[in-house]
Amino acid sequence: QVQLVESGGGLAQAGGSLRLSCAATGSIFSINDMGWYRQTPGKQRELVAVSTSGGTTNYADSVKGRFTISRDNAKNTVYLQMNSLKPEDTAVYYCTAHLLSAVTVTFRDYWGQGTQVTVSS
Repeated sequence: QVQLVESGGGLAQAGGSLRLSCAATGSIFSINDMGWYRQTPGKQRELVAVSTSGGTTNYADSVKGRFTISRDNAKNTVYLQMNSLKPEDTAVYYCTAHLLSAVTVTFRDYWGQGTQVTVSS
């Protein structure tokens, strides 16, 4: 069974930094895109950053220049380094991966359980 396990959320002051990690575990053949979304109450989940298997990265305009996504393919892990945090970055952050499960032998999207990031002013 495939799971995405997130860690690294918490409380930070404005201008501070946090680093999120997400490890894909279970029977996995291969992983294409890995990324991060975030959601605040009453709003739709929005893309923060994505990393493709080919090495391309894309970011939401609101985080460009402040957040960096990276991945360790040997560990099936994606990271999100968040610098110069702002109160508006406060949200639940979700990891996602588009991967091929060895059990179902199909590509599909998997999601982590979410980790809270709170930035105080």
